[in-house]
Amino acid sequence: MSRSAHPAGPRHADVLTEGHYSAPPSDLNALDPKVWAHTVTRTDDGVVSVGGVEVTTLAEEFGTPAYFLDESDFRARARAWRTAFGHDADVFYAGKAFLSRAVVRWLYEEGLNLDVCSGGELVTALSAGMPADRIAFHGNNKSAEEITAAVRAGVGRIVLDSFQEIVRVAHIAQSLGTRQRVQLRVTVGVEAHTHEFIATAHEDQKFGIALADGQAAEAVRRALSLDGLELVGIHSHIGSQIFDMAGFEVAARRVVALLAAVRDEHGVELPEIDLGGGLGIAYTSDDDPREPHEIAKALSEIVSRECEAAKLRTPRISVEPGRAIVGPTAFTLYEVGTIKPLEGLRTYVSVDGGMSDNIRTALYDAEYSVALVSRTSDAEPMLVRVVGKHCESGDIVVKDAFLPSDLAPGDLLAVPATGAYCRSMASNYNHALRPPVVAVNDGEARVIVRRETEDDLLRLDVG
Repeated sequence: MSRSAHPAGPRHADVLTEGHYSAPPSDLNALDPKVWAHTVTRTDDGVVSVGGVEVTTLAEEFGTPAYFLDESDFRARARAWRTAFGHDADVFYAGKAFLSRAVVRWLYEEGLNLDVCSGGELVTALSAGMPADRIAFHGNNKSAEEITAAVRAGVGRIVLDSFQEIVRVAHIAQSLGTRQRVQLRVTVGVEAHTHEFIATAHEDQKFGIALADGQAAEAVRRALSLDGLELVGIHSHIGSQIFDMAGFEVAARRVVALLAAVRDEHGVELPEIDLGGGLGIAYTSDDDPREPHEIAKALSEIVSRECEAAKLRTPRISVEPGRAIVGPTAFTLYEVGTIKPLEGLRTYVSVDGGMSDNIRTALYDAEYSVALVSRTSDAEPMLVRVVGKHCESGDIVVKDAFLPSDLAPGDLLAVPATGAYCRSMASNYNHALRPPVVAVNDGEARVIVRRETEDDLLRLDVG
Protein backbone atom coordinates (compact mmCIF):
# COMPACT_ATOMS: atom_id res chain seq x y z
CA MET A 1 0.00 0.00 0.00
CA SER A 2 1.27 3.47 -0.86
CA ARG A 3 2.47 5.51 2.07
CA SER A 4 1.78 8.74 0.21
CA ALA A 5 -1.87 9.59 0.78
CA HIS A 6 -3.61 10.58 -2.43
CA PRO A 7 -6.60 12.93 -2.17
CA ALA A 8 -8.96 10.37 -3.65
CA GLY A 9 -12.23 9.27 -2.18
CA PRO A 10 -12.68 7.53 1.16
CA ARG A 11 -12.03 3.84 1.58
CA HIS A 12 -12.77 2.45 4.99
CA ALA A 13 -13.80 -0.68 6.89
CA ASP A 14 -11.91 -2.94 4.48
CA VAL A 15 -10.99 -6.40 5.70
CA LEU A 16 -7.23 -6.46 5.27
CA THR A 17 -5.68 -9.27 3.31
CA GLU A 18 -2.69 -11.11 4.68
CA GLY A 19 0.46 -9.03 4.36
CA HIS A 20 -1.43 -5.79 3.64
CA TYR A 21 -0.03 -4.12 6.72
CA SER A 22 3.53 -3.85 7.96
CA ALA A 23 4.98 -6.08 10.66
CA PRO A 24 4.76 -4.71 14.19
CA PRO A 25 7.66 -2.47 15.23
CA SER A 26 10.38 -3.98 17.37
CA ASP A 27 9.70 -1.47 20.15
CA LEU A 28 6.19 -0.10 20.68
CA ASN A 29 7.55 2.47 23.13
CA ALA A 30 9.94 4.06 20.64
CA LEU A 31 9.12 7.43 19.08
CA ASP A 32 10.44 7.95 15.56
CA PRO A 33 11.91 11.48 15.45
CA LYS A 34 11.03 11.68 11.77
CA VAL A 35 7.33 11.59 12.67
CA TRP A 36 7.20 13.48 15.99
CA ALA A 37 7.92 17.12 16.82
CA HIS A 38 11.48 17.93 17.81
CA THR A 39 10.97 18.25 21.57
CA VAL A 40 8.78 15.16 21.95
CA THR A 41 10.48 12.58 24.15
CA ARG A 42 9.61 9.83 26.59
CA THR A 43 10.61 10.66 30.15
CA ASP A 44 12.18 8.26 32.64
CA ASP A 45 8.75 7.41 34.05
CA GLY A 46 7.52 6.39 30.60
CA VAL A 47 5.26 9.38 29.98
CA VAL A 48 5.73 11.31 26.75
CA SER A 49 6.45 15.03 27.01
CA VAL A 50 6.52 17.92 24.56
CA GLY A 51 8.29 21.19 25.20
CA GLY A 52 9.23 19.88 28.64
CA VAL A 53 5.63 19.19 29.73
CA GLU A 54 4.26 15.66 30.19
CA VAL A 55 1.11 14.72 28.31
CA THR A 56 -0.58 13.59 31.50
CA THR A 57 -0.20 17.10 32.85
CA LEU A 58 -1.44 18.57 29.57
CA ALA A 59 -4.48 16.28 29.53
CA GLU A 60 -5.34 17.19 33.10
CA GLU A 61 -5.11 20.93 32.41
CA PHE A 62 -6.54 21.18 28.89
CA GLY A 63 -8.59 18.01 28.46
CA THR A 64 -8.82 15.71 25.47
CA PRO A 65 -9.04 15.64 22.56
CA ALA A 66 -6.64 18.52 22.03
CA TYR A 67 -3.94 19.56 19.59
CA PHE A 68 -0.55 20.26 21.16
CA LEU A 69 1.85 22.31 19.05
CA ASP A 70 5.59 22.47 19.66
CA GLU A 71 6.29 26.19 19.24
CA SER A 72 10.08 25.88 19.10
CA ASP A 73 9.77 23.21 16.40
CA PHE A 74 7.42 25.41 14.36
CA ARG A 75 9.82 28.33 14.57
CA ALA A 76 12.81 26.13 13.73
CA ARG A 77 11.10 24.76 10.62
CA ALA A 78 10.04 28.25 9.52
CA ARG A 79 13.63 29.46 9.93
CA ALA A 80 14.96 26.47 8.03
CA TRP A 81 12.79 27.34 5.02
CA ARG A 82 13.70 31.02 5.23
CA THR A 83 17.42 30.23 5.49
CA ALA A 84 17.33 27.63 2.72
CA PHE A 85 15.89 30.03 0.15
CA GLY A 86 17.83 33.10 1.27
CA HIS A 87 17.12 36.71 0.43
CA ASP A 88 16.76 36.16 -3.30
CA ALA A 89 13.54 34.17 -2.91
CA ASP A 90 10.28 34.37 -0.98
CA VAL A 91 8.73 31.83 1.35
CA PHE A 92 4.96 32.14 1.78
CA TYR A 93 3.47 30.02 4.56
CA ALA A 94 0.24 28.46 3.26
CA GLY A 95 -2.25 29.59 5.89
CA LYS A 96 -4.85 26.99 4.90
CA ALA A 97 -2.76 24.33 6.66
CA PHE A 98 -3.36 25.98 10.03
CA LEU A 99 -3.78 29.62 10.88
CA SER A 100 -4.16 31.53 14.11
CA ARG A 101 -3.04 34.93 15.28
CA ALA A 102 -0.23 33.38 17.32
CA VAL A 103 1.02 31.56 14.22
CA VAL A 104 0.87 34.78 12.20
CA ARG A 105 3.05 36.51 14.80
CA TRP A 106 5.56 33.62 14.73
CA LEU A 107 5.73 33.84 10.93
CA TYR A 108 6.29 37.58 11.03
CA GLU A 109 9.05 37.23 13.62
CA GLU A 110 10.77 34.47 11.63
CA GLY A 111 10.71 36.49 8.40
CA LEU A 112 8.15 34.52 6.38
CA ASN A 113 5.36 35.83 4.19
CA LEU A 114 1.82 34.48 4.28
CA ASP A 115 -0.51 33.01 1.67
CA VAL A 116 -4.25 33.28 2.40
CA CYS A 117 -7.23 32.01 0.44
CA SER A 118 -10.29 33.57 2.09
CA GLY A 119 -11.49 36.77 3.67
CA GLY A 120 -11.37 35.07 7.06
CA GLU A 121 -7.72 34.13 6.66
CA LEU A 122 -6.96 37.66 5.47
CA VAL A 123 -8.59 39.35 8.45
CA THR A 124 -6.83 36.95 10.82
CA ALA A 125 -3.46 37.82 9.26
CA LEU A 126 -4.07 41.56 9.35
CA SER A 127 -5.44 41.49 12.89
CA ALA A 128 -2.25 39.79 14.08
CA GLY A 129 -0.01 42.41 12.52
CA MET A 130 1.22 40.76 9.32
CA PRO A 131 2.08 43.59 6.92
CA ALA A 132 -0.29 43.50 3.97
CA ASP A 133 2.55 43.67 1.45
CA ARG A 134 3.80 40.31 2.78
CA ILE A 135 0.44 38.64 2.07
CA ALA A 136 -0.64 36.82 -1.10
CA PHE A 137 -4.32 36.13 -1.75
CA HIS A 138 -5.28 32.86 -3.45
CA GLY A 139 -8.56 31.19 -4.36
CA ASN A 140 -10.52 30.06 -7.40
CA ASN A 141 -13.65 32.12 -6.68
CA LYS A 142 -12.82 35.19 -4.63
CA SER A 143 -15.86 37.33 -3.96
CA ALA A 144 -15.99 41.01 -4.85
CA GLU A 145 -15.99 41.77 -1.13
CA GLU A 146 -12.85 39.68 -0.56
CA ILE A 147 -11.03 41.26 -3.50
CA THR A 148 -12.01 44.73 -2.34
CA ALA A 149 -10.74 44.03 1.16
CA ALA A 150 -7.46 42.67 -0.21
CA VAL A 151 -6.87 45.61 -2.55
CA ARG A 152 -7.78 48.14 0.13
CA ALA A 153 -5.42 46.47 2.58
CA GLY A 154 -2.61 46.61 0.02
CA VAL A 155 -1.81 42.89 -0.23
CA GLY A 156 1.44 42.17 -1.99
CA ARG A 157 -0.12 40.05 -4.68
CA ILE A 158 -3.41 38.54 -5.75
CA VAL A 159 -3.17 35.25 -7.63
CA LEU A 160 -5.61 35.39 -10.56
CA ASP A 161 -7.35 32.09 -11.21
CA SER A 162 -9.71 32.70 -14.15
CA PHE A 163 -10.51 35.03 -17.02
CA GLN A 164 -13.42 36.48 -15.04
CA GLU A 165 -11.14 37.23 -12.12
CA ILE A 166 -8.69 39.12 -14.31
CA VAL A 167 -11.42 41.60 -15.16
CA ARG A 168 -12.91 41.60 -11.67
CA VAL A 169 -9.67 42.45 -9.88
CA ALA A 170 -8.71 45.03 -12.50
CA HIS A 171 -12.08 46.77 -12.17
CA ILE A 172 -11.99 46.85 -8.37
CA ALA A 173 -8.38 48.06 -8.26
CA GLN A 174 -9.09 50.81 -10.78
CA SER A 175 -12.24 51.90 -8.92
CA LEU A 176 -10.10 52.23 -5.77
CA GLY A 177 -7.52 54.30 -7.63
CA THR A 178 -4.69 51.80 -7.44
CA ARG A 179 -2.78 49.22 -9.47
CA GLN A 180 -2.80 45.74 -7.97
CA ARG A 181 0.20 43.43 -8.26
CA VAL A 182 -0.98 40.04 -9.53
CA GLN A 183 0.25 36.64 -10.62
CA LEU A 184 -1.54 34.26 -12.98
CA ARG A 185 -2.06 30.72 -11.79
CA VAL A 186 -1.57 28.33 -14.68
CA THR A 187 -2.35 24.63 -14.90
CA VAL A 188 0.67 22.99 -16.47
CA GLY A 189 -0.62 19.45 -16.95
CA VAL A 190 1.57 17.95 -14.22
CA GLU A 191 0.07 15.66 -11.58
CA ALA A 192 2.65 14.96 -8.91
CA HIS A 193 0.83 12.07 -7.25
CA THR A 194 0.96 9.70 -10.18
CA HIS A 195 4.22 10.89 -11.77
CA GLU A 196 2.45 10.93 -15.13
CA PHE A 197 3.60 14.32 -16.32
CA ILE A 198 2.12 14.49 -19.80
CA ALA A 199 -1.58 13.59 -19.65
CA THR A 200 -3.79 16.56 -20.45
CA ALA A 201 -6.47 15.12 -18.16
CA HIS A 202 -4.45 16.54 -15.31
CA GLU A 203 -5.65 19.95 -16.42
CA ASP A 204 -9.18 18.81 -15.51
CA GLN A 205 -9.42 20.69 -12.20
CA LYS A 206 -11.00 23.80 -10.78
CA PHE A 207 -7.76 25.72 -10.20
CA GLY A 208 -5.82 27.84 -12.65
CA ILE A 209 -5.83 28.64 -16.35
CA ALA A 210 -4.64 25.87 -18.64
CA LEU A 211 -1.49 26.17 -20.71
CA ALA A 212 -3.23 24.09 -23.36
CA ASP A 213 -4.84 25.73 -26.42
CA GLY A 214 -3.17 29.05 -25.69
CA GLN A 215 -5.43 29.87 -22.76
CA ALA A 216 -2.61 30.96 -20.42
CA ALA A 217 -1.05 33.08 -23.18
CA GLU A 218 -4.39 34.81 -23.72
CA ALA A 219 -4.76 35.38 -19.97
CA VAL A 220 -1.33 37.04 -19.93
CA ARG A 221 -2.32 39.27 -22.85
CA ARG A 222 -5.50 40.41 -21.08
CA ALA A 223 -3.75 41.00 -17.74
CA LEU A 224 -1.04 43.12 -19.40
CA SER A 225 -3.65 45.23 -21.18
CA LEU A 226 -5.60 46.33 -18.09
CA ASP A 227 -4.62 49.50 -16.25
CA GLY A 228 -5.70 48.19 -12.84
CA LEU A 229 -3.23 45.29 -12.88
CA GLU A 230 0.52 44.93 -12.62
CA LEU A 231 1.33 41.41 -13.78
CA VAL A 232 4.48 40.34 -11.95
CA GLY A 233 4.65 36.60 -12.47
CA ILE A 234 3.30 33.12 -13.07
CA HIS A 235 2.11 30.72 -10.40
CA SER A 236 2.06 26.92 -10.61
CA HIS A 237 1.00 24.26 -8.09
CA ILE A 238 1.27 20.57 -8.95
CA GLY A 239 -0.08 18.63 -5.98
CA SER A 240 0.27 17.69 -2.34
CA GLN A 241 2.42 15.43 -0.16
CA ILE A 242 5.20 15.39 -2.78
CA PHE A 243 8.49 13.63 -2.01
CA ASP A 244 10.49 13.95 -5.22
CA MET A 245 11.35 16.86 -7.50
CA ALA A 246 10.65 15.35 -10.91
CA GLY A 247 7.21 16.94 -11.15
CA PHE A 248 8.61 20.36 -10.27
CA GLU A 249 11.18 20.01 -13.02
CA VAL A 250 8.54 19.42 -15.67
CA ALA A 251 6.33 22.19 -14.28
CA ALA A 252 9.22 24.68 -14.18
CA ARG A 253 10.15 23.86 -17.77
CA ARG A 254 6.61 24.60 -18.93
CA VAL A 255 6.29 27.78 -16.88
CA VAL A 256 9.64 29.08 -18.16
CA ALA A 257 8.50 28.33 -21.71
CA LEU A 258 5.48 30.54 -21.04
CA LEU A 259 7.74 33.30 -19.69
CA ALA A 260 9.80 33.10 -22.86
CA ALA A 261 6.67 33.31 -24.99
CA VAL A 262 5.54 36.39 -23.04
CA ARG A 263 8.92 38.03 -23.66
CA ASP A 264 8.84 37.23 -27.35
CA GLU A 265 5.26 38.43 -27.89
CA HIS A 266 5.03 41.37 -25.47
CA GLY A 267 8.63 42.37 -24.83
CA VAL A 268 8.16 41.83 -21.10
CA GLU A 269 10.19 39.57 -18.82
CA LEU A 270 8.00 38.80 -15.82
CA PRO A 271 10.12 39.00 -12.66
CA GLU A 272 8.50 36.26 -10.50
CA ILE A 273 7.75 32.56 -10.61
CA ASP A 274 5.87 30.79 -7.82
CA LEU A 275 6.19 27.00 -7.74
CA GLY A 276 3.58 26.52 -5.04
CA GLY A 277 3.77 24.12 -2.14
CA GLY A 278 2.72 20.54 -1.55
CA LEU A 279 6.02 19.30 -0.13
CA GLY A 280 5.51 16.10 1.84
CA ILE A 281 6.03 15.25 5.50
CA ALA A 282 6.44 11.98 7.39
CA TYR A 283 3.11 10.68 8.63
CA THR A 284 4.64 7.25 9.18
CA SER A 285 8.17 5.90 9.45
CA ASP A 286 7.98 4.78 5.82
CA ASP A 287 7.72 8.36 4.53
CA ASP A 288 10.96 10.04 3.52
CA PRO A 289 10.55 13.82 3.09
CA ARG A 290 13.29 16.11 1.83
CA GLU A 291 14.90 18.80 3.92
CA PRO A 292 14.27 22.48 3.04
CA HIS A 293 17.86 23.06 1.91
CA GLU A 294 17.61 20.12 -0.50
CA ILE A 295 14.34 21.45 -1.91
CA ALA A 296 15.70 24.98 -2.26
CA LYS A 297 18.82 23.78 -4.06
CA ALA A 298 16.86 21.56 -6.43
CA LEU A 299 14.25 24.21 -7.31
CA SER A 300 16.88 26.92 -7.82
CA GLU A 301 18.92 24.69 -10.10
CA ILE A 302 15.84 23.66 -12.10
CA VAL A 303 14.67 27.24 -12.69
CA SER A 304 18.17 28.58 -13.41
CA ARG A 305 18.86 25.81 -15.92
CA GLU A 306 15.57 26.30 -17.76
CA CYS A 307 15.94 30.09 -17.84
CA GLU A 308 19.50 29.83 -19.14
CA ALA A 309 18.30 27.55 -21.92
CA ALA A 310 15.55 30.05 -22.81
CA LYS A 311 17.95 33.03 -22.53
CA LEU A 312 15.83 34.58 -19.77
CA ARG A 313 16.92 36.39 -16.64
CA THR A 314 16.23 34.08 -13.70
CA PRO A 315 13.05 35.32 -11.99
CA ARG A 316 12.60 35.60 -8.25
CA ILE A 317 11.37 32.24 -6.96
CA SER A 318 8.70 31.83 -4.32
CA VAL A 319 7.35 28.72 -2.64
CA GLU A 320 4.41 28.04 -0.33
CA PRO A 321 5.12 25.42 2.35
CA GLY A 322 2.29 24.99 4.83
CA ARG A 323 2.04 21.34 5.82
CA ALA A 324 5.85 21.09 5.61
CA ILE A 325 6.17 23.66 8.40
CA VAL A 326 3.24 23.08 10.74
CA GLY A 327 2.36 19.45 10.03
CA PRO A 328 5.12 17.72 12.02
CA THR A 329 5.00 20.21 14.90
CA ALA A 330 1.73 19.05 16.48
CA PHE A 331 0.04 15.91 17.71
CA THR A 332 -3.52 15.19 18.78
CA LEU A 333 -3.99 13.75 22.24
CA TYR A 334 -6.91 11.39 22.90
CA GLU A 335 -8.21 9.31 25.79
CA VAL A 336 -9.13 5.69 25.16
CA GLY A 337 -12.80 4.95 25.82
CA THR A 338 -13.69 1.42 24.68
CA ILE A 339 -11.71 -1.51 23.29
CA LYS A 340 -13.44 -4.06 21.06
CA PRO A 341 -11.48 -7.11 19.82
CA LEU A 342 -12.63 -8.80 16.59
CA GLU A 343 -11.15 -12.29 16.51
CA GLY A 344 -8.95 -12.88 13.49
CA LEU A 345 -9.19 -9.28 12.25
CA ARG A 346 -8.16 -6.45 14.57
CA THR A 347 -9.11 -4.61 17.73
CA TYR A 348 -11.17 -1.45 17.52
CA VAL A 349 -9.95 1.23 19.92
CA SER A 350 -12.40 4.09 20.37
CA VAL A 351 -11.15 7.49 21.46
CA ASP A 352 -12.91 10.67 22.54
CA GLY A 353 -12.41 12.49 19.22
CA GLY A 354 -12.61 11.34 15.63
CA MET A 355 -13.49 12.66 12.22
CA SER A 356 -14.59 16.00 13.66
CA ASP A 357 -10.96 16.74 14.61
CA ASN A 358 -9.25 14.76 11.83
CA ILE A 359 -11.27 14.25 8.67
CA ARG A 360 -8.25 13.36 6.55
CA THR A 361 -8.38 9.61 7.09
CA ALA A 362 -11.99 9.43 5.93
CA LEU A 363 -11.57 12.04 3.20
CA TYR A 364 -8.21 11.07 1.70
CA ASP A 365 -7.58 7.57 3.05
CA ALA A 366 -4.63 9.23 4.80
CA GLU A 367 -2.31 7.20 7.01
CA TYR A 368 -1.11 8.17 10.48
CA SER A 369 1.00 6.76 13.29
CA VAL A 370 -0.21 6.41 16.87
CA ALA A 371 1.45 5.71 20.22
CA LEU A 372 0.52 4.99 23.81
CA VAL A 373 1.93 8.07 25.54
CA SER A 374 0.73 7.99 29.16
CA ARG A 375 2.96 5.00 30.04
CA THR A 376 5.23 2.37 28.56
CA SER A 377 4.27 -1.24 28.05
CA ASP A 378 6.06 -4.53 27.50
CA ALA A 379 2.90 -6.30 26.35
CA GLU A 380 2.69 -8.04 23.00
CA PRO A 381 1.59 -5.86 20.06
CA MET A 382 -1.95 -6.07 18.75
CA LEU A 383 -3.27 -4.82 15.41
CA VAL A 384 -5.72 -1.99 16.05
CA ARG A 385 -7.92 0.46 14.24
CA VAL A 386 -8.25 3.71 16.15
CA VAL A 387 -11.73 5.09 15.64
CA GLY A 388 -13.73 8.04 16.88
CA LYS A 389 -17.03 8.46 18.68
CA HIS A 390 -19.12 9.72 15.76
CA CYS A 391 -22.08 7.93 14.22
CA GLU A 392 -20.25 6.97 11.02
CA SER A 393 -18.58 3.71 10.04
CA GLY A 394 -15.95 5.82 8.29
CA ASP A 395 -15.04 7.63 11.52
CA ILE A 396 -11.45 6.37 11.50
CA VAL A 397 -8.45 8.18 12.95
CA VAL A 398 -5.70 5.61 12.30
CA LYS A 399 -6.64 2.87 9.90
CA ASP A 400 -4.14 0.24 10.99
CA ALA A 401 -1.43 0.33 13.63
CA PHE A 402 0.05 -1.73 16.43
CA LEU A 403 -0.48 -0.87 20.09
CA PRO A 404 0.27 -2.84 23.27
CA SER A 405 -2.24 -5.59 24.00
CA ASP A 406 -2.67 -4.36 27.60
CA LEU A 407 -4.20 -1.10 26.37
CA ALA A 408 -7.02 -0.02 28.70
CA PRO A 409 -9.73 2.63 28.95
CA GLY A 410 -8.25 5.85 30.31
CA ASP A 411 -4.91 5.42 28.55
CA LEU A 412 -3.74 8.37 26.49
CA LEU A 413 -2.95 7.96 22.79
CA ALA A 414 -1.24 10.55 20.61
CA VAL A 415 -1.41 10.80 16.83
CA PRO A 416 1.58 12.76 15.48
CA ALA A 417 1.86 14.99 12.40
CA THR A 418 -1.60 16.50 12.84
CA GLY A 419 -0.55 20.15 12.71
CA ALA A 420 -1.76 20.62 9.13
CA TYR A 421 -5.37 20.47 7.99
CA CYS A 422 -6.75 18.82 11.12
CA ARG A 423 -7.87 21.87 13.12
CA SER A 424 -8.33 23.79 9.86
CA MET A 425 -10.81 21.20 8.57
CA ALA A 426 -12.37 20.39 11.94
CA SER A 427 -16.16 20.37 12.16
CA ASN A 428 -19.04 20.25 14.60
CA TYR A 429 -20.36 16.97 13.22
CA ASN A 430 -22.71 15.41 15.77
CA HIS A 431 -22.42 18.80 17.49
CA ALA A 432 -18.94 17.91 18.65
CA LEU A 433 -16.95 20.72 20.21
CA ARG A 434 -13.81 21.52 18.24
CA PRO A 435 -10.66 20.93 20.30
CA PRO A 436 -8.25 23.61 21.44
CA VAL A 437 -4.80 24.24 20.04
CA VAL A 438 -2.23 24.51 22.81
CA ALA A 439 1.28 25.82 22.15
CA VAL A 440 3.97 24.27 24.34
CA ASN A 441 7.41 25.78 24.70
CA ASP A 442 10.19 25.62 27.27
CA GLY A 443 8.10 24.06 30.03
CA GLU A 444 5.04 26.24 29.54
CA ALA A 445 1.76 25.59 27.74
CA ARG A 446 -0.78 28.16 26.62
CA VAL A 447 -3.98 28.03 24.61
CA ILE A 448 -3.74 29.78 21.24
CA VAL A 449 -7.15 28.59 19.98
CA ARG A 450 -9.56 27.78 22.78
CA ARG A 451 -11.83 24.77 22.98
CA GLU A 452 -15.36 25.38 21.79
CA THR A 453 -18.11 25.28 24.40
CA GLU A 454 -21.76 24.34 24.33
CA ASP A 455 -22.51 28.05 24.62
CA ASP A 456 -20.61 28.58 21.37
CA LEU A 457 -22.85 26.06 19.62
CA LEU A 458 -26.06 27.52 21.00
CA ARG A 459 -25.00 31.10 20.31
CA LEU A 460 -25.13 30.43 16.57
CA ASP A 461 -28.47 28.59 16.76
CA VAL A 462 -30.88 31.52 16.61
CA GLY A 463 -34.01 29.42 15.98
